[in-house]
Amino acid sequence: MPMATTREIVLASGNAGKLAEFRTLFDDAGWQLRPQSGFNVPDAEETGQTFIENAILKARHAARLTGLPALADDSGLCVDALGGAPGLHSARYSGTHGDHAANIDKLLKAMAGVPDARRGARFVCVLALLRHADDPQPLIAEGLWEGRIQHARSGEGGFGYDPVFFVPEHGMSAAELPAEVKHRSSHRARAMALLAQRLAAL
Repeated sequence: MPMATTREIVLASGNAGKLAEFRTLFDDAGWQLRPQSGFNVPDAEETGQTFIENAILKARHAARLTGLPALADDSGLCVDALGGAPGLHSARYSGTHGDHAANIDKLLKAMAGVPDARRGARFVCVLALLRHADDPQPLIAEGLWEGRIQHARSGEGGFGYDPVFFVPEHGMSAAELPAEVKHRSSHRARAMALLAQRLAAL
């Protein structure tokens, strides 16, 4: 199914960091990525039960209100010993959206006494690209970044749960990784690489 004739895609987010990160991918593919805030599109209500559902909800909402193809992402941290929590609620795990310190404090308390062998976790990023609001076959790209939850914070870089997310292949926390290494290795980088392959086939 061909993309819409326009070479514009709306990002279902007003986050400047996400826009810069995704814009590089779409510039390389010959598409102009514009934030939904530029169209006065409000955030969609995230009522899905999975990352995929929420990504599609957000993309469909932006596509319907702008008439353009739309890209959305949904991401979070899933911890095995907590049954996948904080999961969809990663950003507001402590009750306040975006309070990274409180989220980490709650996570470390929940994981107190859990041995290393049971501290497995992964960051998940799902990207959904809809060609139009009623697209029955959205492009889906999922990226996973496997690691485990440390017993305490380490590192000053990154954001969110990075200070307690240990990355085995690098032997340090995500917050200790150089930015360029993280940007190549992260769940979002992996999802973006997969989406780039699928964009090239359109």
